[in-house]
Parts: sequence; structure tokens; C-alpha cells
Amino acid sequence: MFYDVRMGEPGARGERLFELRRRTFDTPHFRGIEFIEVEAKSIINHVPGSYLPFNWTINPYRGCSHACVYCMAGDTPILMADGRTKALAELEVGDAIYGTEQRGVDRRYVRTEVRAHWRTIKPAFRVTLDDGTELVASGDHRFLTDRGWKHVVGTEQGSSRRPHLTPNTRLGGTGQFAASPVHDADYRRGYLCSVADLHRFRSAPADIEGLRRAQEFLLERVIETQELPSAVASGQRSGMVAMGTSARPGVASIRDLVRWPTRPSIGWCKGFLAGIFDAQGSYEGGILRIAGTDDEIIHRAAGCLRRLGFPFREEAPRPNGRRCVRVVGGLRQHLRFFHAVDPAITRKRQPEGIAVESRGPRVISVEALGVTLPMYDITTGTGDFIANGVVSHNCFARVTHTYMDLDAGRDFETKIFVKVNAASLLRRELRASRWKGEHIAMGTATDPYQRAEGRYRIMPGIIETLAEVRNPFSILTKGTLILRDLDLLARAAAATDVSTALSIGTLDEDVWRRSEPGTPHPRKRIEAVAKLNGAGIPCGVMVAPVLPGISDGREQLREVIAAALDAGATHVSPILLHLRPGVKEVYLAWLRDNFPELAARYGDMYARSAYAPKADREALSRSVAEVVEAHGGPRRAPRRQPPRWRSPRAAASAALESRQLKLL
Repeated sequence: MFYDVRMGEPGARGERLFELRRRTFDTPHFRGIEFIEVEAKSIINHVPGSYLPFNWTINPYRGCSHACVYCMAGDTPILMADGRTKALAELEVGDAIYGTEQRGVDRRYVRTEVRAHWRTIKPAFRVTLDDGTELVASGDHRFLTDRGWKHVVGTEQGSSRRPHLTPNTRLGGTGQFAASPVHDADYRRGYLCSVADLHRFRSAPADIEGLRRAQEFLLERVIETQELPSAVASGQRSGMVAMGTSARPGVASIRDLVRWPTRPSIGWCKGFLAGIFDAQGSYEGGILRIAGTDDEIIHRAAGCLRRLGFPFREEAPRPNGRRCVRVVGGLRQHLRFFHAVDPAITRKRQPEGIAVESRGPRVISVEALGVTLPMYDITTGTGDFIANGVVSHNCFARVTHTYMDLDAGRDFETKIFVKVNAASLLRRELRASRWKGEHIAMGTATDPYQRAEGRYRIMPGIIETLAEVRNPFSILTKGTLILRDLDLLARAAAATDVSTALSIGTLDEDVWRRSEPGTPHPRKRIEAVAKLNGAGIPCGVMVAPVLPGISDGREQLREVIAAALDAGATHVSPILLHLRPGVKEVYLAWLRDNFPELAARYGDMYARSAYAPKADREALSRSVAEVVEAHGGPRRAPRRQPPRWRSPRAAASAALESRQLKLL
């Protein structure tokens, strides 16, 4: 079984993997994770282009056991872009749905797109709201509340401490969606009764959906229709499309079908409201009204609204005799109307641009169901979606596993690819005649010291192999596990040009917890910098990424730079956040959750490029340079010229020649 795996760096050459061996470990750290041990066909990956300071990389792992999963039960109704609902499990990539977007002080409903959809299995929790809504989700799932995003479960202290739902927490949104009506015989009669004009049905060309529904309902009664002459556009009056029948039997059948019932059923009332809204209703600026000059029609509409429990207000007649009824109660009642009666015309049932109710239904309880269930999640363009009336956070695209014919959900978090032959394969590739001993950078796509490295110990073999042939290399990591290989790195540094760097974006506790919750504590990383330099292994600090408006304060920068220099950092290099496509959507969604007041600023900064404006990058460099200079600058290690790389063949020939000379 072969895979063509795309590398994390832009333009990097793919690897070929084969001979898959699957293993699981019943330990707390790895329980539920499947390690796919692969024999890679190549390990040194080429990164063409002049925009990076290196051309070659090594990545021993693919996948992440620390991946966040936000998921819900598959039958959760999701608000679609046409104003209807669809079960979460039935969504497909490309579907248009509703999410939200921060605009000024308000979060508003906007249309977005499903970019990824997957299935996973998680312990289930039930969230019960005071309006009767029940939401089944994983403990990691997050909902928007009047106090920001909160997980379903968490603790008040310890490592599991995080914002979470508690009784009386108010969620953002409208609350429970109404069930869609069954288009039974009573519903169809009610619909046709409201839109019929004797034996014909009329509609504006833009709203042909209502006419098509009427035609479909008539065909079910074996009443054929055809297009009939109707009004044409003139001046400010829009044209009309009509259909009906002029045949006497058809006319008689339609008249019988649309006769007012003496005691209308609930189904008839729903159909009547759907039809009268299609024919004479409107939804603009958050106002839902049904208007007309026929008193009986308006009276019937009011009666049906009352029968179904909708709050409404009858407005005083206008001078032209036009009357109307308005459904009041805000978006909650408007969505209930659209879902409960199901009008046919799509454009009339969309909440685009309407503000999200920040103080929606209250949480009554959160309870563990004691079972694991299949659950589903999506990635959207806005980073959220509307699940059964409340604003729900989504997970982010996990596209790398899809390149290997695996899904982006459960597979990504539980199937970790381990290139177990990395060291032996590296030894072979370094001995190839085409290899010229160029610098190899590690940690450019995936961290070589992620958690799985503690068990598989792939890096020691890689370091020893590079040291044997004196091939220069560098390692960038956020993992303090690098200290395990301190002695190996020290010996390699004596043989060739070795450099290391720890990525430490900030020492600000709050920013670290919110932006990098799965990484080692930044103070521990500072300690690792000191130990590496103390062992003679040059180690610098990448102050990266610097987050505009979040971690770029002068005091924040001074703190991390001072700590790095005190630890003996050989260099301190700032990198202002850059947002490549794919990463940009992920980061901006996180930003809207955590720092919504910065959304407009980032929109301006990264509107035209993945990089911040040049002026901002230069300003950051000047600020850091000033702090570095004020602190005395980096500690300069004595310069030395390490032994130059020699091809393994040349080294072997030299060794053989030396032995022969000794024999002589």
C-alpha cells in the first residue's frame, strides 16, 4: 500500500511510504492512539525556492496525538444557508451553511461553507437548556456564551482547568429549532388555498419556488397545469409568472381543493402560513410580516399564527386598505416560523446580517451519558456554525492525513505515522554520490521532539548518523525532550556545524495558555536553552510567532528577550506572525474566539498578503534590536571551524589508505 505524502513546507517533494505496521500501547499517554510504523522510501526532503534559509528537511513523524476535537451527535440540526436545517452527519464538503462574524460590537449571522467533515468517537455529554433544547456533544466541544467560548466540561483547578459550562450559563443564539412539517394532504390543501387565485397561481419570476411547489402539490392530485398569460413588467411594477388550468374539470378540482375548511387542522394552518408568506409575506431588516388588502386572508393568517402559538401584532390599516400582521419575538420566533411552516421561497427565510442574541437560553444541566458515541464535526470558513439554535465552535481543517487517504478527524488524532527506518534510510541517502553535504534543518514542518519521540527514540539515530559524516544540521523545537539527547548533540557539535533553537513566543502566562496550550511551559524552554548552551551546543531563541496586539507589547518582548539572553542564547530572532492560506483561516477563527476586538486590525494587516506589512515587520525588528542592545546583546561563543563534511566514500578511502601506509 503506497501513499504520496505532501510535506509541510510549500513546494516540498513528497515521500513514498510502504510496509505499514500498526501498533497500540495501553499506557495513559498513548491509550486509544494507533501508531502506524512505516518504512519510508525517502527521508531527506527538498524544499525548493529562495525564500527559506534551507533547502533540505527531515520530518520523522506525521499526525498529532494532541489534536483538539470538537464534535457533536450526528442528528444535531444545523442551520443551512437556505434557512432550513440538515443533520450534522448528513453535511457534505461544499454545503452552504450559517456561521457568525464579529462586526463592530455585534456578532452577526453570515453564510459560510463546509470545508471538511468527519466522524469520530468520543465520550458523550448531554447539555440541557431551559427552553427544552438538548445538545449531545463531546466534553471538548465549545459553545458561545455571554462570557465567551466555553467547553462542555472542565475543572476549576489543575491541568484540566478551562472555561466550561455550568448551570445558568447563557448561550448565544436562539435556542431549539422547530421540527419541519410533514407535507401531508392537509398541509398541501392549506398551502394551495393561500396562493390560489381562482384557478390560477401567480408569482414573481425571482420567486418561482412557490409556484413550483404549488404545481408539485397539484400533480399529486393528478391536476395538470400549464403556463398562463399574466402581468408583464411596466414602470415600477414587476412582472409575474402564472400557471394554472383552463380546463373545466381542472378548474372544478382546484376550486374544491382550495375551499376554506370549517375546522382547519394544525397541518392545514402550517401549509396556509407557508403559502401566504410565499405569496404576500416579507422578511427584511429582521421584520417578518404578512400583508395584503384581503381582510379575510389577513384574518385567517392571524388565526393560524394564534393556533400555532406565534406571538404577533396586527398593524393598523394603511390609507390604501393594506393591512399586515407581524410576527414578533425576534429571530428566535422568526426561525421557529420558517422551520415550523416551511415556506418554499428561499430568499425570504434567511437571517443574513442579523445580530446574534448574546443572552440566549440558559444551561440547566451538563451530564455524562456514560457511553462513547459516534460524533461528527466540520470545518467552516467562519470557524463556527449554528447547531440547534446555538453558536457552536468547530474544529480546524486537518488536511495532512487526507493526503494519505485517511480522514481528517479520528484518523488525524489517533493514527500517528512513525518513520521507523529514518536513521538507516538517512545513512543510505547521505552516502549517495549526489549528496553534497548541505545543511539539513529539522523542525520546520513537524516538531521532531513531539510526545511520540519519547517512545520511539528516532532522533538519536538521526543525530548519530549526521555526526558520522559531519553533515551540518539544525533543530528547531518547542519540546524540552531535546535535553534527553544532550550528550549526543554535544558530540555532534564537536564533529560538525550544529545549531539549535527553541521557539518561545512569549513568557506571558495568559497568552501562552490561550495560544499554545499543548506545549511545554515557556520557562522550561528557557531552561533548556541554558542547558544546551552550557553543554557547548549553540542554541538561540526564535521569538515566534509574535502576535500583533497580543504578544508584541514592549514589556512582553523585553521579558522573553531578557530571559533568552540570560540563558546564553546565541541569537534572538523575532518573527512577526505570517498567515499562509489554510493557516490563516485557522488563526483568524481562534482570534475571533479569544480577541474579537483585534479582528478588524488583522483583516487590514493580512488582506493582501500572508505576511504583515513591511513597515510592521521592520518596526518589530527595531524594537527587538533595541531591547537586545539594552540588555548587552547575545553571548558570543568563540568561533571555531568544525571539520568539513566529507563524503562517506572519501572518508572510507582515506581510512583505508591510512591503514595501508601504516602497514608499509
